[in-house]
Amino acid sequence: MGKRIGLVVNPTSGKNRGGALGIEVAHRLRSAGHEVLDLSDETAGAARDRALGAIAQGIDVLAVTGGDGMVNLGVNLCADTKTPLAIIAAGTGNDVARGLGLPVHDPLAAADIVTTGLPRQIDAVRHTTAAGDTHWYAGVLGAGFDSLVNERANTWPWPKGRMRYNLAIARELPLFRAIPYAVTVDGVRHQTAAMLVVVANGPSYGGGMRVCPDARLDDGLADVMILHELSTIEFLKVFPKVFSGSHLGHPAVEVLRGREVTLEADGIVAYADGERFAPLPITVEVVPGALTVLAPVAPRRS
Repeated sequence: MGKRIGLVVNPTSGKNRGGALGIEVAHRLRSAGHEVLDLSDETAGAARDRALGAIAQGIDVLAVTGGDGMVNLGVNLCADTKTPLAIIAAGTGNDVARGLGLPVHDPLAAADIVTTGLPRQIDAVRHTTAAGDTHWYAGVLGAGFDSLVNERANTWPWPKGRMRYNLAIARELPLFRAIPYAVTVDGVRHQTAAMLVVVANGPSYGGGMRVCPDARLDDGLADVMILHELSTIEFLKVFPKVFSGSHLGHPAVEVLRGREVTLEADGIVAYADGERFAPLPITVEVVPGALTVLAPVAPRRS
């Protein structure tokens, strides 16, 4: 039986092939017998408003095509609702899709999951501002050296992609010093100087960096990884190990687990699912089963 699908596409994803991919994905979905409503717009805010309207009118699925930024938009639209989210990965990171066992290099195969996949309930992480506004993420929140690099890279219009991030690392590293943090996990407060702190619902960020390889999307807890103070030389030795998850064996790495986490530090802006999230101090809480996603019947290996 066909579904009524709201589709939001990031036209700049996939090295600016997002628009063309969106047309291909919509055709694939219609060929499978679904009704497709194109909710894309010139700005993320406008697309969000259109999607909110479609969800209120009762679409069966919200499908997002793009990278982790589009996933974050979808998470914020679908969390704490009955509307399932379909993720059609077409970005450079695709970490949430990877954690769900979805295709990450084949948008049409990912589109087929809308037809063949099953609903899966996973956790989402919620932040509520002092004004009462709620923001969500599904993957990893970073607050430290990684977020400083993002802040620097986002001020540059060029180069694009990972090269911009690599150049920002090269510029930020000589200036970087360990950051004084207070990290409170389920009411237990820890004070330390650290290179970075992440609060992970899923295992990876930054395009496959397995920062918390033991994190699970549906266990009701966040993994809090603290990389304590290191010399620059030692930091350069440890940082590449994040791609394999082998950094967990280093004595400067500590992993805590809990449902509610507060991070306090001066001058740090947290990033979550690759998007600018909120300045510290920040409190986030894991909400078990808050998000329904369409996932493969059997998880794929990527």
